[in-house]
Amino acid sequence: MPVKAFAVAKGRLRGHLSDAQRARLARHTAERVLAAAAGAQVYVACDDAGVAEWATAHGATVAWGPGLGLNGAVDQAAAEIAAAGHTRITIAHADLPSPAGLANLGHASIGPGGHRHDGGIVLVPDRHGDGTNVISRPAAVALPAQYGAGSFARHLDAALATGLPVTVRADARLSVDIDTAADLRHPLVARLLPTLVGAAA
Repeated sequence: MPVKAFAVAKGRLRGHLSDAQRARLARHTAERVLAAAAGAQVYVACDDAGVAEWATAHGATVAWGPGLGLNGAVDQAAAEIAAAGHTRITIAHADLPSPAGLANLGHASIGPGGHRHDGGIVLVPDRHGDGTNVISRPAAVALPAQYGAGSFARHLDAALATGLPVTVRADARLSVDIDTAADLRHPLVARLLPTLVGAAA
């Protein structure tokens, strides 16, 4: 799970939430994603000492990647995970407000005809079909991170090029992330906002 410094996260929400509220929002959703991954060994890719301390306190392993950017940090963490002997990697963004089902996502992909394929690739696009909220794949598969605008199409093309079974999961919960003011009005987000951001500061 890549995690930005909480103090600078959710920059596109400036003008809609205070700095303190954005930091609380980022921390709270990251904690929800960690909780949803209970039972798995979680790695937090970061370049901020505060996030590293937070990750360690929550039982996660820190994948330290200063100056690498999002894609570089994810790729480095994925390499560390594979080197540690893990056979499967699930990469989830830290701003998913309702990440239920995350822990079971990588157990198998379901291909055409409903056939189960262990070892396949699962992609969860955001609700706009533009970004990639979750990727689950075998650790040994080369599938470089390609986050940024339009990442889902790039990840899908790269996944199909591996020759492995690929499942695109249209998940009503995992497809919701929090990037813009419009996302704050989504029902899964709006009902959580009082808890997520608290009072203005």
